[in-house]
Amino acid sequence: MSLPSPHLDDRRFQDLVDDAMRFIQRRCPDWTDHNVSDPGVALVEAFAQMVDQLSYRVNRIPDKVHLGFLNLLGIQLTAPQAANTEVTFTLSAPQAAAVTVEPGTEVATVRTGSTPARVFTVNRELVIVPTALSHIGSAGAGQPPELVTERFLSGEPVTCFAQPPALDDALLVGLDNAAPRCMVTLRVDCRMDGVGVDPQRPPRVWEAWCGDRWVSCEVESDATGGLNRPGDIVLHVPDGHTASLLGRRRAAWLRCRIIEAVPGRPSYVSSPTVTALEAYTMGGTTSAVEGEGVPRDELGVSDGTPGQSFTLHRTPAVAGSLRAVAVETQAGRQVWKVVSSFAGSGPEDRHVTVDEVSGSVRFGPAVRRPDGEVRQYGAVPEIGARITAGGYRCGGGRGGNVAPSTLTVLRTPLAMVSRVENRVPATGGVDVESLESLKQRAGQWLRTQDRAVTAADYESIAAAACRDAGRIECVAESADSDRAGLVRVLIIPQVRDVREEDSWRDLVPSEAMLSSAASALDAARPLGVAVAVSGPAYQGVTVVAEVEAAKGADHTGVRERVLQALYECLSPLPAASVGASGGAGSRSGWPLGRALRLSDLYAVAARCEDVEAVVRLEMYPADIRTGERQAATDRIDIEPATLFLSFRHQVAVKKAR
Repeated sequence: MSLPSPHLDDRRFQDLVDDAMRFIQRRCPDWTDHNVSDPGVALVEAFAQMVDQLSYRVNRIPDKVHLGFLNLLGIQLTAPQAANTEVTFTLSAPQAAAVTVEPGTEVATVRTGSTPARVFTVNRELVIVPTALSHIGSAGAGQPPELVTERFLSGEPVTCFAQPPALDDALLVGLDNAAPRCMVTLRVDCRMDGVGVDPQRPPRVWEAWCGDRWVSCEVESDATGGLNRPGDIVLHVPDGHTASLLGRRRAAWLRCRIIEAVPGRPSYVSSPTVTALEAYTMGGTTSAVEGEGVPRDELGVSDGTPGQSFTLHRTPAVAGSLRAVAVETQAGRQVWKVVSSFAGSGPEDRHVTVDEVSGSVRFGPAVRRPDGEVRQYGAVPEIGARITAGGYRCGGGRGGNVAPSTLTVLRTPLAMVSRVENRVPATGGVDVESLESLKQRAGQWLRTQDRAVTAADYESIAAAACRDAGRIECVAESADSDRAGLVRVLIIPQVRDVREEDSWRDLVPSEAMLSSAASALDAARPLGVAVAVSGPAYQGVTVVAEVEAAKGADHTGVRERVLQALYECLSPLPAASVGASGGAGSRSGWPLGRALRLSDLYAVAARCEDVEAVVRLEMYPADIRTGERQAATDRIDIEPATLFLSFRHQVAVKKAR
């Protein structure tokens, strides 16, 4: 909770009027008409109103004192965090030479009306490597590969899998160059021999060899319908793709492997046949961070005094983007490191501190000790030295969490690049911390002092280090477990909508979130306590319900309200509003490890507006990755570190009798 702010003057309007009337009775006893119609009383009330407003302003002083106290403790507003995403650059045509996208390349959203464009900056070099077909072959399940490159180039077709096809049979495609993070197009000419599969959802997966294992490739499009007709297959090759020996031939290998068919996805009855195949690179994907880069910012000239400060011209700065300040003297250019405080800085240490919200850049102060000695914390730049900040980014905030396919403007011209796009939404953007949040965080800091003892301590420290998390829970392993005594901190990222079918992918915390929380907890944990930071496991649930609507109710609206209630009840994240759903998990998300009973869902559906009765309701455990459903049940039990996640609910609405 926030620190209490006492009132310097707790009198209100009526108190002031009553005090004035008592004073009038003592000093002016002849004034006996105290009715509100009296002109003198009207003047008293007018002045009381003005004093009441003045008292309100005086009572705001404790907020200023409060913030000054927090400033003495070194607790400042947290700077905005920048959103991160992956951007894909598409070439205008296949190139014979590599195309490089340098760090610092800027892409942006389209500017519309008064809404400014959101600028993202590439922070990792991308090399779009040209590729071509080098080898081709096949490998049966558990069998050595059989390469038929020479026969294929002479015109003999390649049978992709065994006859009949079996699980884990694979078509092997070797490229002449490894293409990590590149978009590779395979132009395939196939016969319609691979019958038995659904062309929209063939039971196959494309994988790339990454040195020690096969890693799945993202399939952007497959016009062949599972190798059943001529067309292009566009693959996004994962990072780490490398060349290796396979069947005594060295190449950068890709493979198309048959996976286990699930209900509704029949497998191959016969093997597809490839008569021609061409491979080429059409683009690549790299990471980008929100914020416009400021390459050089002239801050001013040093006057040689301790504790001097300068202000950045572009604020707020993205958290952690400014790491050093340049001090240019007649002797040369010096680099001064940005530190969190001057507590460990000596008189010769070239250190500065930065308030990224206000943009204040401060040099070390001189502090007089009780014995009269003056100690300098951090060096002082000489008189006339020019202070320059550069390499930081301005921007950040939740506005940078843009939707997919919105970063389409290439602000930095690139030869041979025709298009840019973010295929996934940007995540991780957090606004500047509010004053109320600062006060609450200060109260938690005073309680924990960066020492984790209770479960609430672990959660608050992890939350301060990982501000873009939607929910953080601390659980301990049971005494009879093999890892008894281990403290587990579970991080659930904030997502746009848990109703999306692939939302479980966004609910997996990123490596950056896990590492930042783990670093903070490692510094705060007691000696001998083991801490593990991860995301929870998810158990999918499919609800099939039939409800009876009240007379005159809109059936479409009733259906949407029931669906929304089910999604809110089973959401792993706190609901923005409880609404009509209620339920065990609507306010703070479903409790960790709590079993789901059929009666819980009956209650959720029955409380929805315009629902007259719940005619039928069934729930099915589901695998959110494969879509496979198990038999209907009345109760689903989960592990202590597991949460439920909705998966393809079905609601039917019928008229009231």
